[in-house]
Amino acid sequence: MKILNPIALSEAPSCVLLDLDNTLYEYDPAHTAGMDAVREYAEQQLRISAADFDDCFHAARAEIKQRLGPTGSSHHRLLYFQRTLEKAGLATQPMNALQMEQVYWSAFLSKATLFDEVLEFLDDLRIAGIPAIIVTDLTAQIQLRKLLYFNLNKYVDWMVTSEESGADKPAIGIFHLALAKIGGVEGKVWMIGDDPGKDIAGARDALGCTTLQKVHKLEKFTPDAAATPDAVFSRFGDLRSTLTDLL
Repeated sequence: MKILNPIALSEAPSCVLLDLDNTLYEYDPAHTAGMDAVREYAEQQLRISAADFDDCFHAARAEIKQRLGPTGSSHHRLLYFQRTLEKAGLATQPMNALQMEQVYWSAFLSKATLFDEVLEFLDDLRIAGIPAIIVTDLTAQIQLRKLLYFNLNKYVDWMVTSEESGADKPAIGIFHLALAKIGGVEGKVWMIGDDPGKDIAGARDALGCTTLQKVHKLEKFTPDAAATPDAVFSRFGDLRSTLTDLL
């Protein structure tokens, strides 16, 4: 494990906050699979070419995000696909919009795989009596579905989404709501995430967390000057060893 500030990890946490997407599993391959599947659906069922679908989707996504701002609903795939169909000249098309959302998430989850030793790390926290809370952007329905799909519900008792809190990370409200759910906490709070701005700077500004950044390859890690984490790791097995040393 690469430690940027060893003093920051000198004691075990009293609570651990964890991002979900691209922190506990790799997001990009899953998203690519979802988009490939829904693009094929649009082509076969609606006669929308792949190029036209991509153009309409990107315009629809940008429009939704600009209108809604950094909120949970701004990530809603159903809104993206509804607006994609409208931009393609097909009106709202409720059945197809709903079907496209299901096609996307089914393909997405079929490709999504937890990183090695994620469940073991969460079990270490459970055995040590350290509460773990998922703190994630996006809408509650799909994030709850992911918890069940990955069996994370057996190890994590709490989750807060940006839909529930009212704003995406790095807004401080989502972090405060996470701790409020367990009645507050004394001692060190760790935040584990992949995004320097949302997870690292956000948690540090909101709660003064000790921050740990998950990267896929340490050799490609470039620190963000404005949001340098206290520690960087690529393998949850290394994080388990560090936690064991601190308990």
